[in-house]
Amino acid sequence: MDDIINLVIKSIFVDNMIYTYFLGMCSYLAVSKKLSTANGLGLAVIFVLTCTAPLNWLIQENILREGALVQFLGPKYETINLDFLQLLMFIAVIASFVQFVEMVIEKFSPTLYGSLGIFLPLITVNCSILGGSIFMIQRDFTLIESTAFGFGSGIGFYLAIVALAAIREKLKYSNVPKGLRGLGITFLLTGLLALAFKTFIGMSF
Repeated sequence: MDDIINLVIKSIFVDNMIYTYFLGMCSYLAVSKKLSTANGLGLAVIFVLTCTAPLNWLIQENILREGALVQFLGPKYETINLDFLQLLMFIAVIASFVQFVEMVIEKFSPTLYGSLGIFLPLITVNCSILGGSIFMIQRDFTLIESTAFGFGSGIGFYLAIVALAAIREKLKYSNVPKGLRGLGITFLLTGLLALAFKTFIGMSF
């Protein structure tokens, strides 16, 4: 249990998708102008990452890896390796969940749906979502570890985008130097937040 907790903590703060791997920066910068919008997108990313990581792990282990088809089709398929379909299958699973999330948000919160605009369907190709699935395969996670990693990575994305959005809302009332307005001050804030998150390196339970 401690290992799972440590994995979640590490994926939130130390291996943060935004501040460590710079994955999902497009939506991070574009949707972080308003706190309510950032909050909605962050929650959607948590849901999609938590659900797709274990599903993609199951697909990888039971269908795509070499010899996985033996259990379904018999010994003569022992050498079949479908790893070349990995990206296609992962994106298909992610796209399905994003479509589901999009329909739910449109039904229950049309205002949020309108605010998110094109960036909600773009979760399908959000690098942080796909990166979570690829990292879990590269690191040989188990099903439970993959679920924990997906959840932690989603929380990390949520904290990153909500923190930046909260600061950017306050900046509207600040006297920011002309040369730093817009993306300039945003990139500076991103760097400072990344340093803050790195203070958790070495922390464990």
